[in-house]
Amino acid sequence: MSATTAIAPPPAAQQQRGPLAIPVPAGEIFTIATEYVEAGRLDAAERMLGHIINVAPRQPDALHLKGLIAFRRGNIAVAGELMERSIAEGGGQKSAHYRNLSEVYRLQAKLDEALAAARRAIALDPADPLGPFNLAMVHYDRLETDACVAAAKHSLDLRPNLPQSHMKLAQVLLLRGEMEQGWEEYEWRYQIPGAQPLMPKTEKPQWDGSDLGEGRLLLVADQGFGDVVMFMRYIPWVQSRVKNIVIACSAEMLPTLQRHFPDIAMFNRWDQCAEYVAYCPFSGLPRLKKTRVDNIPGETPYLHPDPEKMRLWGERLKELVPPGLRKIGIAWAGRPTHNNDINRSIKLEMLAPICDLEGIELLSLQKGKPVEQIPDYKGRAPLIDLDKQLETFDDTMALVSQLDLLVTVDTAIGHFAGAMNRPAWIMLPHAPDFRWLLDRSDTPWYPSLRLFRHPKPRRWDLVIPAVAAELRRHLTTLG
Repeated sequence: MSATTAIAPPPAAQQQRGPLAIPVPAGEIFTIATEYVEAGRLDAAERMLGHIINVAPRQPDALHLKGLIAFRRGNIAVAGELMERSIAEGGGQKSAHYRNLSEVYRLQAKLDEALAAARRAIALDPADPLGPFNLAMVHYDRLETDACVAAAKHSLDLRPNLPQSHMKLAQVLLLRGEMEQGWEEYEWRYQIPGAQPLMPKTEKPQWDGSDLGEGRLLLVADQGFGDVVMFMRYIPWVQSRVKNIVIACSAEMLPTLQRHFPDIAMFNRWDQCAEYVAYCPFSGLPRLKKTRVDNIPGETPYLHPDPEKMRLWGERLKELVPPGLRKIGIAWAGRPTHNNDINRSIKLEMLAPICDLEGIELLSLQKGKPVEQIPDYKGRAPLIDLDKQLETFDDTMALVSQLDLLVTVDTAIGHFAGAMNRPAWIMLPHAPDFRWLLDRSDTPWYPSLRLFRHPKPRRWDLVIPAVAAELRRHLTTLG
């Protein structure tokens, strides 16, 4: 870029000397803006870009970077428009422009466009390993698992130590039930750029499953709440191999874990961590136990509600729910920070086919900002908002134990129900999380769960009526 622009001096200098105009090459401003984006300083990056766009409003690199800023802010539609403009204005010979646009299209569920853009990126720069990685992402969302594996391996041929490609390969292999290699690839998850560290830096080794003698093992209850519930089934196996264990977990999960494993020391702040000789995340235990589809530890229940809370919730629901109505729990959204939340969370209004059924009382187990949708509820079935009464996961478990059925999207509540061996129906995205495998309505992880799958990406209008129809039949059998 050969154009120059001007940067005004600080206000104080303007007052002393009058306005100044200092010519700066646009290329240098663009470099600074790019560095700001990489550092997460999006407002500063946008100000820098403003200088270029004011002089050259059709400059393709500036338009694309502005689109990337919109993407980082979650403005996916705006990001797509800016990136498309960038290509139309002459930026169509840069692989990264198509690669980034492919990701935008993928998040918009424009999977045909995402596929074409990813392929164009690879054609423009066959040596870039991120090109086939993006292609693998698109193939996963299209449930084209053979193509996803091939693209991920192609990426790793170009750069063998690319963590995100290893992780995508892990996800698709585990989804297909190829767990031996899948768990090995899954070990790359904490090396992905931007991934939250598992724990403070340490020189201690990761546990290999061997006897540690008198040495202490640190188990880390990592990832989301659902992952903690799913993988805590392995703790008794660890106890059979290691005498001295300490668990690091979130404050939210601490009471439930302590109640189920009272003999294990636990903490929720790293400055409370005792000395240890080896560590292991919960999510690393399936690999050590050599878990396959046919030997998943599926004995349930392995979570149990607090007896006193269960009694209190039983009495409370007798007061809240009229006799003769079935108690159906619902949850329609998970944590917005989840990397697939755009595909798994919905609005309450989309549950209308379920909410219009007769003979049921809906009990909302929803937490967080989506609770704000409840005042606009218009369904035929009565809906009770229990947000403020569900203070802990022990409260949630006690409530779930009193339900006739839980209907939820793929979020932690479904894991709690499954671990308690309580009936729950999970509505999965078209391309589900790896744990739910492919083409089955049951799961070896939780025998009491039933899975409902999208025939096409984000076609909740096809899934929810099917769930409602099945629920209507289910109510008939209950009498």
